[in-house]
Amino acid sequence: MLEFKDRILLITGGTGSFGNAVLKRFIDSDLKEIRIFSRDEKKQDQMRHKLQNSKVNFIIGDVRDFESINNAMAGVDYVFSAAALKQVPSCEFYPMQAVRTNILGSENVLEAAVRNKVKRVVVLSTDKAAYPINTMGMTKALMEKLAISKSRDPRAKEAGTVICATRYGNVMCSRGSIIPLFVHQIKNKLPMTITVPEMTRYMMSLDEAVDLVLFAFENAEPGDLFVQKAPAATIEVLAQALKELFHVDNEIQIIGARHGEKMFETLCTSEEMAKAIDMGDFYRVPADLRDLNYSKYVDTFGHRVDVEQYNSDNTNLLTVEQMKEKLLKLDYVQEALKKYLEDK
Repeated sequence: MLEFKDRILLITGGTGSFGNAVLKRFIDSDLKEIRIFSRDEKKQDQMRHKLQNSKVNFIIGDVRDFESINNAMAGVDYVFSAAALKQVPSCEFYPMQAVRTNILGSENVLEAAVRNKVKRVVVLSTDKAAYPINTMGMTKALMEKLAISKSRDPRAKEAGTVICATRYGNVMCSRGSIIPLFVHQIKNKLPMTITVPEMTRYMMSLDEAVDLVLFAFENAEPGDLFVQKAPAATIEVLAQALKELFHVDNEIQIIGARHGEKMFETLCTSEEMAKAIDMGDFYRVPADLRDLNYSKYVDTFGHRVDVEQYNSDNTNLLTVEQMKEKLLKLDYVQEALKKYLEDK
């Protein structure tokens, strides 16, 4: 068990959905300080007034600016790196912005962590990084490669810095996700816009995302990638579940896939599954930390090609009833449903 007492945790992109969930989990822990690093002063101000807690220190900065993240890292023990451009269509239209934040910004975070001898760093990735077809996935895939590369750095070994990555699917009710959109459309009696009814997506709560990061935090070896096993559902099942929970019959409007969208999402590629270690609710994919002198390893490394990838089509697919049950566990849905019924 890693020590939290009198330690300092830094969360990049800490004003986002993930940062708020981590704060909820750690605000009453033995951590000496939690640093929220982001460029959004309005959200920082809102969080500051909401929390009123001297343990939380807010730092304005941008991961694209090395000096700002390097200064914020002074004295830090642990880092959760959540700063990213995450919207698939936006990244498709502005790919260089995604490169600057998701790749160059991540390199700044990792370099600053090594220089400041941070003990543990967890970078947050996405299922879109597996077999990437869109800019967001491609930049996140390169972020994962940076984490592995930095794990090989002799300076990281000397500093005792353990760097790992987590990869998870869409987080239910996170900012800009589909459930808040559907709820808005239901409340305003608008058509519910579905991209492709058969499209499948993993269904993971924010608490489950935090669980994954904490599991990686506790169990990682340098360069590891961690994936949480999760159920999935079609977009049609999700929409129907919400309609039944809110007792509405909004029209369904099929609008087609957006720029860069996949029909299903992959959490572990076939190549990764060939070496993945099953840890119960999680898969651990160890990094390939060999050097470029491959002849040293020719007798000890094999390569399997017969392993099925782990994706949102071959995981456990939820029925409408199961989806309703999962939705009702979410604070956002409970509050939205209560307010909707009160206003009727």
